Amino acid sequence: MSPAIGPAGSQGPANRIALLGQEPDGLRAVLGADLESWGEPGYRLAQLVRWIEEHRARSFDEMTDLPAGLRSRLTDRFSLGEARAAFEARSEDGTIKHLWRLSDGIQVESVLIPTAHRVTLCLSSQAGCALGCRFCATGELGFTRQLSAAEIVEQFRNADRISSEAFERPIGNVVYMGMGEPFANAGPVFESLTILHRGFGVGARRITVSTVGLVPGIRMLGERPEPFRLAVSLHAADSALRAELMPVERKYPLDELMEAVRDYQARKSRRVSFEYAMIAGLNDSVALARALVQRLEGIASYVNLIPYNPIPGRDWGPSPPDRIDAFVSVLEAGGVPTAVRTPRGRDIAAACGQLRLERALSGQAD
Repeated sequence: MSPAIGPAGSQGPANRIALLGQEPDGLRAVLGADLESWGEPGYRLAQLVRWIEEHRARSFDEMTDLPAGLRSRLTDRFSLGEARAAFEARSEDGTIKHLWRLSDGIQVESVLIPTAHRVTLCLSSQAGCALGCRFCATGELGFTRQLSAAEIVEQFRNADRISSEAFERPIGNVVYMGMGEPFANAGPVFESLTILHRGFGVGARRITVSTVGLVPGIRMLGERPEPFRLAVSLHAADSALRAELMPVERKYPLDELMEAVRDYQARKSRRVSFEYAMIAGLNDSVALARALVQRLEGIASYVNLIPYNPIPGRDWGPSPPDRIDAFVSVLEAGGVPTAVRTPRGRDIAAACGQLRLERALSGQAD
C-alpha cells in the first residue's frame, strides 16, 4: 500500500484558486502576479499575505484596509475556504468539537482540546478512512474522499480563530489525529505541513503526524528537513492480535514498522509517541505489556494508554483501572515512559469519528 497522492487543492469552487492550499512562495507568486496585472501598488501583496497568515482572514471582506473594488476582484478570482460549521459541541471539560461542511457537502471533524498551558487542535486529513481499524469510529464510516491541502489548512485557520475567542490563546499544538490516515493522503498532507509551519508560523516541533503504520509515509516524514513529530497507533505488540484489530498489519507488519520508526528516529533524534487503546479483555494483559516493552527496546519512546472510547455497534469497553494499573507497572518497570490519557469530551463524542458516526446513524449527518 503506497501513500496515495490526493488532490493538491490548487483550485477552489468555481475554479477559483484556493489560497489556503498554496505553499508560502506559491501564495506570494500567484497573488503578486494578479496584483501587478491589475496595476495595484507593490505593498498590497504584503497586506494580503498578512491578512491571510497572521490575521487568519476568512473572507476578503474582512480586509478593510483594501479598496472595495480590489476586494471584489479578489473574491471573484480566489477562495479563502468554503467550509462552514455544520455542528458545534462544547464539553463540560472545555473541549470543543466541530463538524465542518465542505463545499461539496461532505463533513469532517476537528477538535480543540484546552489544558492549563496550551490548546491542541486535532484535525482531519481525509473524509472517512479506508483502513478499517476495528476500534475506530471513522473506520465504521468508510472512506469518502481525500481532503485537499486547503481543506486541511482551513480547519486550522477556523479553529485558531475560535481558540482565540473561547480560550483567549491561539492553538499551541496541532495533531493529525482526526478522521483519516494522513500518509494515505500524503501529497496534500505534506503540503499542509509546509503551509502551517512556514506560512502560519506553527513550530515543527508542535506538529505531530499520527499514523496506523504506513511505512512509506514514515520514511517520507523522516526525510523532511523539519523536526515534525511522529505518533504511531500501535494498540498491540503481537502481530496476530494487531492484524485482527488493524488490517494494515498484514501489509506493513510490526517488524517492518519498527524498522521504519528506528530509521525515522536516527534521522530526527526525536522521541516517538505510541498510542495504545486499552480494550477490556482484548489487548490489556500483563503478557501483552511485556511484549510491548520488548517491541520498544532501543527506541526512545513514549506510550499513551487510552481507555477505549466505545463506538456504536461495537460491543467493547474500556479496560478497568486495575488492568490499566498493572499494564502501566510493567511498562514502567521496563523503562518505557507511559501516561494514561484522561478521556476528553466524552459527553460530546469527541473521539475520532464518533460525532459524525453518531449523527450519521441518527440520520443527521451530511
